[in-house]
Amino acid sequence: MKWYNKVLMQYADFSGRARRKEYWMFTLFNVIFIFILLLIMMVSIDRLSIGYGGAMQYFGVILYYLYTLAVLIPSLAVCVRRLHDIGKSGWNLLLGLIPLIGGIILIVWYCQDSEAGENKWGANPKTL
Repeated sequence: MKWYNKVLMQYADFSGRARRKEYWMFTLFNVIFIFILLLIMMVSIDRLSIGYGGAMQYFGVILYYLYTLAVLIPSLAVCVRRLHDIGKSGWNLLLGLIPLIGGIILIVWYCQDSEAGENKWGANPKTL
């Protein structure tokens, strides 16, 4: 949870470097939270289809979309910092727009070890 909070504290910080652990722990907690929110959304939609009325019928849907909007910028920022850590420009994140191939390339890069020593985006976060 420490790594998840660290990413949220660096909300829109696209400079610097992020370790593999920081990126993957943020991703893990993000997936867990989204899974829980999807369950809540399914329950609220199920209640809607049964015929329960009221404002709570859209609770899960609204909660899910608010959360995804809230973590959009931190997610992009940690991805850019992770690319910086392996010596790549943050603009390489646009490779994700290429169907299938781009996502695979990015996942491989996210799994790579940090670039040893200092690079143009700062000192190696493992040594700090």
